[in-house]
Amino acid sequence: MDRLVNTVRPYAWGSLTALPELLGQRPTGEPQAELWMGAHPGAPSRADRGEGPRRLDELIAADPEGELGAASVARFGPTLPFLFKVLAAGIPLSIQAHPTLDQARAGFAAENALGIPPDAPERNYRDANHKPEMVCALGDFEGLCGFRRPAGAARLLTGLAVPGLAPVIGWLAAGGGTSRPKAGGESAALRGALTAALALDGETVRRTVEALATTDPDGEYAPYARIAKDFPDDRGVIAGMLLNHVRLRAGQALYLGAGVPHAYLSGVCVELQANSDNVLRAGLTPKHIDVPELLEVVVFEAGAPEVLEPAPVPGTPGEELYPVPIDEFRLSRFVLDGDDDGTGDGTDGAGCEIDGRTPQILLCTEGGARLTAVDGTVLDLARGQSAFLPATGTPIRLSGTGTGTGTGSTLFRATVTV
Repeated sequence: MDRLVNTVRPYAWGSLTALPELLGQRPTGEPQAELWMGAHPGAPSRADRGEGPRRLDELIAADPEGELGAASVARFGPTLPFLFKVLAAGIPLSIQAHPTLDQARAGFAAENALGIPPDAPERNYRDANHKPEMVCALGDFEGLCGFRRPAGAARLLTGLAVPGLAPVIGWLAAGGGTSRPKAGGESAALRGALTAALALDGETVRRTVEALATTDPDGEYAPYARIAKDFPDDRGVIAGMLLNHVRLRAGQALYLGAGVPHAYLSGVCVELQANSDNVLRAGLTPKHIDVPELLEVVVFEAGAPEVLEPAPVPGTPGEELYPVPIDEFRLSRFVLDGDDDGTGDGTDGAGCEIDGRTPQILLCTEGGARLTAVDGTVLDLARGQSAFLPATGTPIRLSGTGTGTGTGSTLFRATVTV
């Protein structure tokens, strides 16, 4: 068991206070956006096994099967297949979508062939992996996810009475304007609407923002009006109105596969994703936007996103699983009593046991947790702390820790399915 030292990424959209509060640190006065836990070379976690801190990716590279297990290496290769994060949004993130595995491999190879440096701002593909992801809210959390039905998006935009929005509304209303073929139905309507939205002139964006400012602050325009305050000159304000607005309560989750357009607006969540940093952006950002490549990646399908609730795991008392249709990552949650064994020592006498056949990262988000190995080794995690568990094959016992007051503990488990 390795206690992890993790990197906080200070992106401009980050909250000033949420991550410092989770980590028990003083705010720096600068945005703190993402806490990375894992072995991605962009910001690998570090662990100290008695010889000083070492990068987790280097530890894994030195002994892939010893760290990840033979089954994981055979299935996913000699790297940790997932990246675990805590995300804290103070203002909206960019509207974005992620490629399929084939798209990522082709895009990465093409940009390498062009000689584009890996860290160049105009780079679309920073690695050759796909980036499906799941977010699970730690409190109230808002986002945009997937396309609205064209009729609903047309009604929303029409209600603003901005003449310059006509090209977008035309695609939504009839699958294309009078001069365009109407074949292709809903998918063609959404593709045409997004393309038109990203080509709008600055005057139309300005008038749309002005119209949003006069709408009901508690009505259906409210989230888009808040976005417009932070990005008043960005076409992403209009593109965002093509997407579903989603609210999550603590413990609820969303899974986003390849090509699903989305943006996270506010709140704190844990995020688990394939080990990639490939992002194609549509707006709400000063970063690079490549509209033609974005349109190749986005899946133009409409429908309300499915909000996921955790389900108990048979055979593992206390574990609740968030199901996903892939094997590169698996997210579950443990809610442990703080002190129900009556000893007053701050440990939960019931506890539970997890197997050690796969590589995993455990993150404590409430209270405290104790990890106990079969040899008696103990690792205590405070709120905001995390641990890497190599695939040794031996089980680990989890218990909550508290102050004898019965305060509960919450622990998230990130691993793989093999």
